Amino acid sequence: MMALLDLIHKFLNVVAPPFTFFSLCLLLPPYSFFKLFLSFFNFIFSEDLAGKVVLITGASSGIGEHLAYEYAKRGARLSLAARRESSLREVVDRALDYGSPDVLMIPADVSNVEDSARIVEETMNHFGRLDHLVNNAGINSICMFEEATDITAFRTIMDTNFWGSAYTTRFSLPYLRESRGKIIALASSAAWLPTPRMSFYNASKAAMVIFYETLRVEIGPEIKITIVTPGFIESEMTQGKFLLKEGEREVDQDLRDVQLSAIPVETVGACAAAIVKSACRGDRYLTEPAWFKVTYFWKVFCPEVIEWCYRLMYMNSSPQEAPSKKILDLTGAKNILYPSTLHTSEIKTD
Repeated sequence: MMALLDLIHKFLNVVAPPFTFFSLCLLLPPYSFFKLFLSFFNFIFSEDLAGKVVLITGASSGIGEHLAYEYAKRGARLSLAARRESSLREVVDRALDYGSPDVLMIPADVSNVEDSARIVEETMNHFGRLDHLVNNAGINSICMFEEATDITAFRTIMDTNFWGSAYTTRFSLPYLRESRGKIIALASSAAWLPTPRMSFYNASKAAMVIFYETLRVEIGPEIKITIVTPGFIESEMTQGKFLLKEGEREVDQDLRDVQLSAIPVETVGACAAAIVKSACRGDRYLTEPAWFKVTYFWKVFCPEVIEWCYRLMYMNSSPQEAPSKKILDLTGAKNILYPSTLHTSEIKTD
């Protein structure tokens, strides 16, 4: 039996690669044409959000905050959840000004399963339905793996980024099935980029991507899932708010400069608008800004080049001496490539 299994695997080792190559050559042209037609169709018949109910986590700042405004402009009713109550109240008031007919405020922490259940329960009690679930809540960490003084402190990254999304998704699924609704999962391009000092964050976002891809298969076409993989977007993360090696959340803009270097940062408003449009079209994936998708192809076809570039540009005994930061400082590119909000270290603290 073992000899037969070995023979089967040897046969597949020889046959599978050329079979796949010729199959792709045959199928890719009609498949690409079909995808183009479907994209055009979804663009023409984009979803009308007026009166729909949208639940957004992590809505007190950054992408989540501006997603609330974009949905509000389209007349959606909103359920906004976040930890910081005072900041969330400001977002609620602005969303009402932008045109949302009804906004529910839910102070909660999605990393807590009871809070996640309560978010969905309060949304259903208030609105009686749920059409879009936007899993946006997330936190970042900047720390070399070997320098983490208490590795257990970084569980919060997975608890918030992955489990927070999984919890709210599980509790929302029955209601999304009823409305044939949508899930918008805010992952990250970090899911495929091995950026140094971000191992915990990268892993949490990679887990999100494969989780929602698997969920697509399990739940079928009843609930559409849009997986968003942003590049560098104007937010508290790109402002320099990280979980550092001691496990404490701090703002470190020098370390932020090392990680972002001279890479253009997209404004949060443009990103939020693109995400809502993509969700209304029912897109399976969205990378924003669109040009950042090329990093995925570099990763797939030339992974050694990506790793070599990261080691060359980001790795140094002192982060402040890393070439990525020196290039930024010498060229003054920050003044052009970073939105004005990223030039201050003041963030929402309540």
